[in-house]
Amino acid sequence: MMASYFFTRYYNLALYPQVAKLSEGHRAMNISDLAEDYLIDRKDGMRKLTASFLNEVMQREAENQIQARPYEHTVKRKAHRNGTRPRLLKTIHGEIELDKPQIREFPFKTKVFERFSRVEESLRVAVAESYLDGVSTRKVEKVFSKFGLENISASEVSRIAKKLDKQVKEFLNRPIVGSISYLFLDASYFKVRTEGRYINKALLIVTAIHEDGYREILSATVDDSEDESCWESCFKSLKARGLTGVKLVTSDGHKGIQAAVKKAFVGASWQMCNVHFMRAVLKNIPKKDKKEVAYMLKDALEDESKMQELAVILDDRGYKKPADTIDSFRFDLWNYKSFPRQHWRRIRTTNGLERINKELKRRSRVSGAYSNDQSLLRVAVCIMMDINEDWITGNRYLSLEE
Repeated sequence: MMASYFFTRYYNLALYPQVAKLSEGHRAMNISDLAEDYLIDRKDGMRKLTASFLNEVMQREAENQIQARPYEHTVKRKAHRNGTRPRLLKTIHGEIELDKPQIREFPFKTKVFERFSRVEESLRVAVAESYLDGVSTRKVEKVFSKFGLENISASEVSRIAKKLDKQVKEFLNRPIVGSISYLFLDASYFKVRTEGRYINKALLIVTAIHEDGYREILSATVDDSEDESCWESCFKSLKARGLTGVKLVTSDGHKGIQAAVKKAFVGASWQMCNVHFMRAVLKNIPKKDKKEVAYMLKDALEDESKMQELAVILDDRGYKKPADTIDSFRFDLWNYKSFPRQHWRRIRTTNGLERINKELKRRSRVSGAYSNDQSLLRVAVCIMMDINEDWITGNRYLSLEE
């Protein structure tokens, strides 16, 4: 869809070349060159196409803020250009370098980096809070300097945090619209400073797939653990926001999740994530037999009759724990089969949450640990808002075709 939009845009620019002239040193866009780049290397072509388009967007934003085109003499002019500055931006097509306009009299504002800035600011605040709280480890000090925070004041940190916290609150309290059949749950652990010491705290994440096939991140909660009461509180909040229609809940095998799902979603089925199930079984298999058992497990997951046979085989070999694991979850491995076949691959695992977890872990390496619960929640939700925007504006996650 994005590619189609860009090509339509540049096709029109080719027909009307006067529109394609970029101001202040930017070369006019050549649709032929862009098309040739796309045919040679689609990914690189899309990066160049995206960069050209976003550079033009910023040029137009600059014109609107200055109230004049480059070198135009007009009484409406409010300011003057001051060149450009290179700025990197991560996109779905890879990292691109853009030319961000500079305005001499006041800062240039653009929506192009709005999402990037939100996550960056949340990380800056997390690092600054740790530093101001006296957690001056070498790593924090290094990152503190990297972000250019040497002269930041406590009041400035508070101001930025307050602005971000408002966005976080709005995201976490927004109404849930429409019936949702599929829920996915997961928890990641992060180090958080509590009463002068660091402890591992759980970040509970809930995502969903709507009836139209699109995914959405519903909530994130920081809690002491992921026991039954924590998840019950999470589900209660989701219901208050309008969550209805849940038929299948997919997660790992944590007992707290199972108990909370059973109480909160009467009539719904709990699905043991097939990937987590395999990990749980293989965890207690010696290395020399892991490959063989993994192959047998994959085969058994496609044929229910073979799973009990596998449990007997493992028990006979002396692998009691793996056999007991199979017995514990064998009634919850195939609940996904009660739903449309074209949905099976997506709903039998929590793989859809992997991108969120990877991004959270990657970003958390910057700060190392968090000074309080809100600092963790702020960074996590800012990242999730970006991912959620991609989900709800991208391609359908589930096919609706029979």
